Amino acid sequence: MHIPDGYLGPTTCGVFYVLMFPIWAIASKVVKKTLKAKQVPILAIGAAFSFVIMMFNIPIPGGTTGHAVGGVLVAILLGPAASCIAITVALVIQALLFGDGGITSLGANCFNMAFVLPFAGYYIYKVVSYKAPINSKRRVIAAGIAGYLALNIAAVLTGFEFGIQPLLHKTVSGQALYCPYGLNIAVPVMLGEHLLIFGWVEAIVTALVIKYLIKHSPELFVVNKGDGSIFIEANAGEK
Repeated sequence: MHIPDGYLGPTTCGVFYVLMFPIWAIASKVVKKTLKAKQVPILAIGAAFSFVIMMFNIPIPGGTTGHAVGGVLVAILLGPAASCIAITVALVIQALLFGDGGITSLGANCFNMAFVLPFAGYYIYKVVSYKAPINSKRRVIAAGIAGYLALNIAAVLTGFEFGIQPLLHKTVSGQALYCPYGLNIAVPVMLGEHLLIFGWVEAIVTALVIKYLIKHSPELFVVNKGDGSIFIEANAGEK
């Protein structure tokens, strides 16, 4: 799902940077205000986990690559703003040090994987798990559903961003300057592999980790009385 340099036109890249700057600023303020000191290692582990799982990517003909992200898991544990920061850090390191994803397209990659994916997954999880007890199987199922759907939403957006490039940027003769594949190719191929393979990886990993934490460290989980969602309370075990 990483978009390399040269796939998106400069206008598209610029738009996504403009969108992401306020999102990063707001997410940073939320994390600074809500994240407790004892939760910082969990945030770091979440960023490292996302970095590792995104490195296992498979090329998609007519698209870019397919892979899991881990962003929904971090969003469930620490909130979508923290997940946004964690995934952004992972994406920046991958782009700068490993060439996985481009510099010009970093804004688009962060929009898809660090913003849309964790926020969509978090609120899908909240809806499916609404008022379920902490040890309920519905929370595990909700985590899996959220991971699967959120990853595919991000994949559709990525395919759409590819697919509109031939419409936005082309020569006088009609030749595409950037991504050459239209919506009829880019969206189906990006969505297809994530629906069939990588969405299930995201779902299974997210569900299993949540199941493990609920079973072995239930003291880490408390229920937010306002909406019934799960979040980690770093000092819950001390109460």
